Amino acid sequence: MGEDVTDARVLARALADPASVVGLDPDGWTTLLAMARAEQLIGTLAIRLDGLPMPAAVKAILADARAAAEQGRRAALWEAEMARRALAAIDCPVVLLKGTAFVAGGLSAGQGRSIGDLDILVPRASLDAVESALLAAGWEWVKPDPYDDAYYRRWMHELPPLIHRERDRMIDVHHTILPLTARITPDADALVEDSVPLANGLRILSPNGMIVHAAAHLFADGDLAGGMRNLWDIRCLVEEFGTDGLDAEARRHGLRDEVARSLRLVDALFGVTRARGVDRLYVRRIAARDGWGRPTRPITRLAFYVRSHWLRMPPAMLARHLWIKFRKA
Repeated sequence: MGEDVTDARVLARALADPASVVGLDPDGWTTLLAMARAEQLIGTLAIRLDGLPMPAAVKAILADARAAAEQGRRAALWEAEMARRALAAIDCPVVLLKGTAFVAGGLSAGQGRSIGDLDILVPRASLDAVESALLAAGWEWVKPDPYDDAYYRRWMHELPPLIHRERDRMIDVHHTILPLTARITPDADALVEDSVPLANGLRILSPNGMIVHAAAHLFADGDLAGGMRNLWDIRCLVEEFGTDGLDAEARRHGLRDEVARSLRLVDALFGVTRARGVDRLYVRRIAARDGWGRPTRPITRLAFYVRSHWLRMPPAMLARHLWIKFRKA
């Protein structure tokens, strides 16, 4: 596979150029598969490498990964249908987000995609009705702690997470895409208004809206955990839909810098350019895995973890929140 790379850029290269894995030795396959599992991209890798020559043991592992991804796709669509039924009587748009949106829309970003919770976006004015309908349909609170409940309701971009008592599947109900305490305030109403209807009445964000959301989640909110998967999502969306109107959409939501960085890092990880300046730190964090898929670069990870909290809330609020959580722990 060319130059010796000892972090998750091995995985990025295999996703971008599947033919580059031909001729890998056993250690190379072990590294690639371990990193793919750790980054929750094993299903995507299995789709990308399907049909290429590889050892029988690897072929079996990737066949299992494709089967698991297909099962995950069906489960995600069923959970979306259950939410649709629960919310059918409420006169409000229900927008699917992230992996469920990709598979529901038949998008290339959904091929082999690992899907966890069901994430939906609804207008903030409809939150009370949505909450009541979900509780009546069998969902229950995951976080019963009064402080956590109040924190979510006052400051976060979503309700406290819910889990279904029978199916054991979680749903995150968003009313915008960044915490209310964040320095950036996206136009959630515009995201809902521009969303695209599906045949069953549910909706997904517009293509540009999906890219903006992925970039917001990655660079304006989180600590870059799952960054490789999010950047692969963006790469797929850009390849499928292009970038016409993307800069204007990013400006509309105050996320121009985040979207621009996401496009640069997509090209640095999956393309031919090299990351420059501060972007190199982001690549260093996103690719921080060893040959067994274990996290590496703890100082870099800690720095981005601290950064994620700094972005989420002002210093005084952050200090108070961390002190309360420390005391509870």
